[in-house]
Amino acid sequence: MFSTTRLPNAKIRPSRQGDGERVVNIWRAAVDATHDFLTVEDRQAIDIEVQQFLPNCPLWLAVDRQDLAIGFMGLADAHLDALFIDPAFHGRGIGRQMVALALRFHPVITTDVNEQNPQAVAFYERLGFVRFGRSPIDDQGRPYPLIHLRLDPKG
Repeated sequence: MFSTTRLPNAKIRPSRQGDGERVVNIWRAAVDATHDFLTVEDRQAIDIEVQQFLPNCPLWLAVDRQDLAIGFMGLADAHLDALFIDPAFHGRGIGRQMVALALRFHPVITTDVNEQNPQAVAFYERLGFVRFGRSPIDDQGRPYPLIHLRLDPKG
């Protein structure tokens, strides 16, 4: 169903069996680099949840020349559920490439970002996402407000 996509900075391909451990490790590294607002208890609880579901989710992976995953994107219909890049590759255009891929499938996309993660908010706003709402808690009911963002390149 999905094809492999080659872009200037990385190759993007669908995840496959065996990618799960690396995806979880990318998530951990990215969260540790950007989510300093999480309590230790919440970070540990979320880690357990991520280990249970993330390896089984259909994802898009950005991989290097050796096919080592350096980032991943979860896309549910036109909603960007997850976008995490290994911190060693931050600022190299990988996230931008993945958003561009999402736009190839859907002309308008949405995402949610932690309000307490100003790096992520700035990243999405630089790409043209606009705020259209806010939730005082995250999807698991934790006290981490979410900003709802929408990208409509033609609007």
